[in-house]
Amino acid sequence: MNWMKNIWRSLTTPAKHLTLGTIALSAFIMGVIFWGGFNTALEVTNTEKFCISCHEMGDNVYEELKSTVHYSNSSGVRATCPDCHVPHNWTNKIARKMQASKEVFAKLTGAIDTREKFLEKRLELASHEWARFDANGSLECKQCHSYDSMKWEDMSKLAQKQMKRAAENDQSCIDCHKGIAHHLPDMGASRAPQLIAEVGSGPRSFDNDASYYSSLTKPLYLSADTDVEAGLLNIATKVTVIDSSGERIKLHVDGWRKRIGAGRVIYFDFGINMNSAQLTMDAAKTDGVISVFEEKEDPLTGLTWERVELTIWTDADYMLADVQPLWDYAKSTYSTACSVCHTQPAEAHFDANTWPGMFQGMLAFVNFDQDTQALVQKYLQQHSSTFSDEKH
Repeated sequence: MNWMKNIWRSLTTPAKHLTLGTIALSAFIMGVIFWGGFNTALEVTNTEKFCISCHEMGDNVYEELKSTVHYSNSSGVRATCPDCHVPHNWTNKIARKMQASKEVFAKLTGAIDTREKFLEKRLELASHEWARFDANGSLECKQCHSYDSMKWEDMSKLAQKQMKRAAENDQSCIDCHKGIAHHLPDMGASRAPQLIAEVGSGPRSFDNDASYYSSLTKPLYLSADTDVEAGLLNIATKVTVIDSSGERIKLHVDGWRKRIGAGRVIYFDFGINMNSAQLTMDAAKTDGVISVFEEKEDPLTGLTWERVELTIWTDADYMLADVQPLWDYAKSTYSTACSVCHTQPAEAHFDANTWPGMFQGMLAFVNFDQDTQALVQKYLQQHSSTFSDEKH
């Protein structure tokens, strides 16, 4: 321990022979050496060579980049990994480097060390990066692509219209240009990770006779212990829990159905084509599953509708006690994603039965997973002129 005491004594004893100038100069030189070493190491980690040194990146997204205009083009200007994915200003760059510790941990644990694991996590990874671009207005893109430098006359009429509107609002590039440098995730088969991250997966215990709302589209079952699906419970559907067993809950769904065929589809309200649930043919014919209370003829179509109550089981996960978080997420998603090409119509601009056709026409221009698509459509229908005082 003597050597440690000697070092400590040397560090804490005032200098007897060194001048203040010598100490200051030595400190300055040591500071320059430290800063130079730190900055050199920082810049090494800020190169494409470093990024693709891990096979997770080199074998997946880098191979995709090589087939795009950002990698090879007539002007010979290449956008490298850090050009797009590392902030250019120093403060945000350091913050991003600190966040990269998660990526180091993922490398050590083999989180995406196979192509299969990467594809499974692809939407989650892309969602994080899209959120970052949304938050900073695609600042990295705008280091090269400036609205002020664009030659509008060289664009097509449609591009001029969209880009000029984007320039007026200083719109984030990622709103329109997802998938421009890497392949898009499989949006159709995902389970809405951004939605669940915002609203949560819901409680695991339930009060009988209390109301809850499905936060995803969920399978239905005829009993608590069968694996045979009896249909689907649509997202944002109000249910009343009447029993629970293990990992499942038994519930009632109030609604209407058309008296045609087996009457497998349960609708939100009379005359409104807004699905709450749909059953298999066998489930719809099973005694005790559907109870009928009244009949009513739709004057517009001449079809007879029945007010019904569905009694069925579903998994206990992804049920919320309050529907408002779902509507908040749907409203935000509609406001951002559906304003890319034009000013989106107000929710009350159309009635509940018109919105599905209008909304389906927009889907070719956005990247929604199936649950988000169903949620936004239901949000528009339930906030349409049919149910709003602010009729168009």
